[in-house]
Amino acid sequence: MNINRRHFLVMMPAAAIAWKYVLAGAPEDAPNYTMSEHWWGMLLDIPKCIGCGNCVRACQAENDVPNGYFRTWVERYLVTDWHLEHPEVISPDGGKEGFPVAQEEANGKYFFVPKMCNHCADSPCTQVCPVGATFIGPDGVVLIDPNYCLGCAYCVQACPYGCRYIHPEKRVADKCTLCYHRITKGLTTACCEACPTGARQLVDLKNPNDSIHAFLKTHDVQVLKPQMATSAKAFYNGLDGSVR
Repeated sequence: MNINRRHFLVMMPAAAIAWKYVLAGAPEDAPNYTMSEHWWGMLLDIPKCIGCGNCVRACQAENDVPNGYFRTWVERYLVTDWHLEHPEVISPDGGKEGFPVAQEEANGKYFFVPKMCNHCADSPCTQVCPVGATFIGPDGVVLIDPNYCLGCAYCVQACPYGCRYIHPEKRVADKCTLCYHRITKGLTTACCEACPTGARQLVDLKNPNDSIHAFLKTHDVQVLKPQMATSAKAFYNGLDGSVR
């Protein structure tokens, strides 16, 4: 039985390892991660985010993200009655080291918004890649194969959320992978693990026992830029209408 490059890309990395056992006639010895049994996303709870930057630092350390670039970052919004549609937004160094003290005299409200790849089911980035280097796996995670990426930056331009960049040394596209090397082993992401308030939660929409199902029914959960119709899987609780 043969496996072509497209199938290999879709199955990498954990399922590609499992395929080796299938070909050897011993599927029972394969790793226990089955991609089709999962549909991953992320819940971001705005009222719980305190802008500490733990998630950004954990992501950088876990994934060797170069300085000045971010797979995830945090923005601080200041929304006033006079500038509802044009809030003041800052994100010094991606919020990695926190934020300056808020002005007490400011007539408005402050809140923090974590941002990351939305792992869209209808992802614009995968549609524009000329060589199929970026793709959506059967478990819903949008990944990049650096061995095939040309570094053309088409996907960087196509992403409506600004979550991709060209790695300055590798010269290939890079972004959040939901810590794929961790979640395929039953672990959560580095950012979720480091969050002290539970503002980030990895969710599996195919798992009927995942608390996300009850949460979606009882909370006003939204996605960023719904008009883009990307079927984003980064779900925000308590998202203010001024967030862009």
